Formats: sequence, C-alpha cells, structure tokens
Amino acid sequence: MNKTISHHREKETIESKVRWFRSLPLSERMEMLCSFTDLALTVNPKLQDLKNAQPVTGRFQIISKT
Repeated sequence: MNKTISHHREKETIESKVRWFRSLPLSERMEMLCSFTDLALTVNPKLQDLKNAQPVTGRFQIISKT
C-alpha cells in the first residue's frame, strides 16, 4: 500500500475526518467542543438566549460504518 500525505481539502473524506476525531483523547475532544461553542457565541451571542431549539430542515449527512 502506498500511503501519501495530502493537504488538499477535496481529497479529505468524512470517514478520514471521523477517524482523526476519534483518535483524539476525550479531553481534546471536549476542548474542541468548547472552542466551537465559544466561536458560535462570539459570532452570535444571542444563541445562548434561545430556548426550545427546533431542528433545521435541510441537508443531513449520514456517516455509516463500513
């Protein structure tokens, strides 16, 4: 098998991203969650005031185990 490293976004698959995320220790996963939450609240501070969130219609991405 010829393994190479690519830095092109179009070559990244959702499966490879999932594998990378799962390789992180729980503490790093939680740190990322906090960072994403902080980013979302920075962009839209009113998010924390919303109650009874409803699902958004639109695109869903299904990740399946092969």
